Amino acid sequence: MYFFNYDEPLFRPPSEAGSLIFQITIGCSQNRCRFCGMYKMKRFRVRSLDEISAEILSLPPRYRGQVRRVFLADGDALIYPQKGLEAILDLLAETFPALTRVGAYASPNSLSTKSGEDLAVLRGKKLRILYFGLESGDAETLKLVNKGFEPAEMLELCRKAKAAGMKLSVTAILGLAGRKRSAEHAAATAKWVSALSPEYFSLLTMFQRHNDDFLKLIEPLSHGEILLETRALLERLEPQGTILRSNHVSNFLNLAGSYPKDRERLIAAVDAALDQAKRDPRWCAEIPSYQEEYY
Repeated sequence: MYFFNYDEPLFRPPSEAGSLIFQITIGCSQNRCRFCGMYKMKRFRVRSLDEISAEILSLPPRYRGQVRRVFLADGDALIYPQKGLEAILDLLAETFPALTRVGAYASPNSLSTKSGEDLAVLRGKKLRILYFGLESGDAETLKLVNKGFEPAEMLELCRKAKAAGMKLSVTAILGLAGRKRSAEHAAATAKWVSALSPEYFSLLTMFQRHNDDFLKLIEPLSHGEILLETRALLERLEPQGTILRSNHVSNFLNLAGSYPKDRERLIAAVDAALDQAKRDPRWCAEIPSYQEEYY
């Protein structure tokens, strides 16, 4: 069995469970979002091209033909300098003959460093999907969490990526705004996603993990209130051809469908969960604390 010497903790999206992961950056280039505890224990750095190349080539030849997908970590791999990233993608394609797709997390910070032409080149070298943390479409909520970008700015950055042929998987966080702006958070997020129509839209749920200071700034939602916020968001969503998922470890209601085709079914699923939750003592329970190491 072969193991890479990862700098833990290591995170990847649920859809990249079967991907080979190469950690081309350590930590997150922003790492200032108040709600996020993923990389607070890491100091951001870009690994050298020589170091990454050696790691790619260290995989024994007998395994190379089995690699179909690669995920580039850590939290903001797209920030890697363009020429170096192109070289990494070229080496991946040369080393893994069956490779079909490369994916990576992308922040608004890293997207702002790439031109449309840069992104098109990367797409041509099999970087086909970017995982983008919107968190909220509500400007006040984004200020509260110290995201560093306005909703309109992030929308234009994502449109640039789509125009370059990239698939986008956008995430938003239920409960992020607390009780005070729950309604605004749901409505603005639905409006933002509808304006973009990303290929994928995933819901996460706010939870406690190295973010106690942030949780003191908001009134965390109960399980029941999270479901109400989910319903408010789903009934306002109007994207075209967007696959929706809530299959993250933080979610306690698993949803799967596409918009607009499955809109009514998804809302009905939340209504059923609401009916059941009202008879469950967890209806008033506060957000849980998770220790899982994989996002």
